[in-house]
Amino acid sequence: MEQKKKKRLSLAAQIFIALVLGIAVGMALTGNPAVANGYIKPFGTIFLNLIKWVVTPLVFFSIMAGVISMRDIRKVGSVGVKTVVYYLCTTAFAITIGLILANLFKGIFPALQTTDLTYESSGSVNFMDTLVGIFPSNFLKPFVDANMLQIIVASLIIGFALLVIEKRREVEYTLVEVLNDVFMKAMEMIVKLSPIGVFCLICPVVAENGPAVLGSLAKVLLIAYLAYILHAVVVYSLSVRVAARMSPLRFFKEMLPAMMFAFSSASSVGTLPINMECTEKLGADKDVSSFVLHLGATINMDGTAIYQGVCAIFIASCYGISLSFPQMLTIVLTATLASIGTAGVPGAGMVMLAMVLQSVGLPVEGIALVAGIDRIFDMGRTTVNITGDASCAVIVSAMERRKQAKREAARQSA
Repeated sequence: MEQKKKKRLSLAAQIFIALVLGIAVGMALTGNPAVANGYIKPFGTIFLNLIKWVVTPLVFFSIMAGVISMRDIRKVGSVGVKTVVYYLCTTAFAITIGLILANLFKGIFPALQTTDLTYESSGSVNFMDTLVGIFPSNFLKPFVDANMLQIIVASLIIGFALLVIEKRREVEYTLVEVLNDVFMKAMEMIVKLSPIGVFCLICPVVAENGPAVLGSLAKVLLIAYLAYILHAVVVYSLSVRVAARMSPLRFFKEMLPAMMFAFSSASSVGTLPINMECTEKLGADKDVSSFVLHLGATINMDGTAIYQGVCAIFIASCYGISLSFPQMLTIVLTATLASIGTAGVPGAGMVMLAMVLQSVGLPVEGIALVAGIDRIFDMGRTTVNITGDASCAVIVSAMERRKQAKREAARQSA
């Protein structure tokens, strides 16, 4: 007897349908956001809580497994250098694109009232504080605080220790790989709930903000999203085409599930498991993806850099200030370095914006002009961030494979 298998919708299709339904229901509840916040949002919060619960051990064991799977510290160093250089370069491109577009269209920005504006910064973050803060002083505290930078440092140290230990036993490697597989499987189970999570997360955002809030600030959002799209289409397309020799159309097609999840959840870390699955389908090596994606979710902020540029020009125009070219360069440098410096800070986008404004002498209180719709900015910038992480994983994997092929060819010809 033949079994008839029903063709199930792909995860990307399920997430897209949930996204559309969430927006539609949110629009219907615009006049009554209490219903969305009281009865729909809690289920989205449960979904995010499950992701937060599993993501810290997942990052810890995944990066450790990535390090030991390379079996060579030199390869870890090679991958690490390529990753950091790529992230810094694309972040610099991102902030530049944001500044150029914002300057081209600043004439259409609305003139908003700037009197009596208040905004409390989450606290200044300097380089030395960040440098000290990434090194854990207690083994368990980074996991309790979900401090991703400290978790990454701890996993790298233990991974390196396993590689250089004198009496190598495969049992240690196997234990790490098994624990990594366990938490990956747990995350896969949670990810199957993504459509429900997406619906419950996007619906309250639309219900609470509605179309009204987009009225005066729609043009600022439009410029930001235009910059997001331009950066993704131009920078990432050229990068994967030239460095990975891959079709940009294939890249974005395979990345759709991760991009849609990132857009609705506004969580780079929460998108990690879907992003890893997408990059592996694109041919990225699992050990490289484990290292690059987890590091990128913590320090790579291309979308956030674009947000800095657009908002800085908008806030300056509201105060009647014209930024000079040296000030623009200062913004590029500050936003690029701050993308790493504020990685472990909650609400990093706002903290980075405060740092950027202070670097060129703009009033930090101007953040209040965009704080109300920060979540809408965040949805787009998170999507760009995770797409950048994926492009790096694909590119570094391709470069490492070509490097290995050259070594093999040289060895055979010798």
